[in-house]
Amino acid sequence: MTIDLTAQTPSVTLNNGVTMPALGLGVFQTPPEETSAAVAEALRIGYRHIDTAASYGNEREVGEGLRASGVDRSEVFVETKLWISDYGYDQALHGFEKSAAKLGVDQIDLLLLHQPLTSDFERTLGAYRALEALLADGRVRAIGISNVMPDVLERLLGATSVVPAVNQVEAHPYFAQRDVQEANTRHGILTQAWSPIGGITSYRGESTRSTFDDSVIREIAETHGRTPAQVMLRWGLQQGRSVIPKSVRPERIAENLDVFGFALSDEELARIDALETGERGGPDPDAITLESAGREIPEA
Repeated sequence: MTIDLTAQTPSVTLNNGVTMPALGLGVFQTPPEETSAAVAEALRIGYRHIDTAASYGNEREVGEGLRASGVDRSEVFVETKLWISDYGYDQALHGFEKSAAKLGVDQIDLLLLHQPLTSDFERTLGAYRALEALLADGRVRAIGISNVMPDVLERLLGATSVVPAVNQVEAHPYFAQRDVQEANTRHGILTQAWSPIGGITSYRGESTRSTFDDSVIREIAETHGRTPAQVMLRWGLQQGRSVIPKSVRPERIAENLDVFGFALSDEELARIDALETGERGGPDPDAITLESAGREIPEA
């Protein structure tokens, strides 16, 4: 699976033939009152892919931003995720209805399961089978998963019919999860990176190194006359990943899109690869349970 980085709007073709813009705007932790403006601004300057989730609490505002932008719905790739509280077959079907209504769309381009619920895997399987039914009915164009590790992926594939199009996972220079990427590639699944510029390393405490201050990344950025964020996004794209940076600041939103006018050398890619720490920034997927993380997703 390769990304055409020469096109005006670089895209990747998913394993079911659907074309998806390779870079999207994420709205994780974006306050609802700031989401609509951020989405509208992103679409105004050329983004055509927006990533949200039921648990973010801002799907409704994503829809408002989409409509306020004036960009035709057919031109925008809308991605969202079901939360674990809506797992199980019937619950997931209803979760889709809630998300679609909040977004104000009839069809969702890519619908993911936000986390594997390994403590109650039957619920996870029921939810994924609901995604398969939604795909068959044309209610969604592609389906996928998020934060799924290789062992859990094998369990999922062994019990379902449709191979996920995408697995969205934490992937940045300090924690690239190569084993997850390799497992995805073996099955024709696109790796999509959340926190692709390592933002999670910046708000986990003062003792944690930040990718933005890394001397190697800064040196490569200076060589190209770019910012560390742009270098990290380019690194992800050149290695075949979809990337989902997030920001509410117009200048940062624009900066994160401006990553197609330069290229990193093989040596530079390898230097960034060598920054791997093996330290996860986000939660361990196996630690996510209904008891610890379950919460009601409001109706539309």
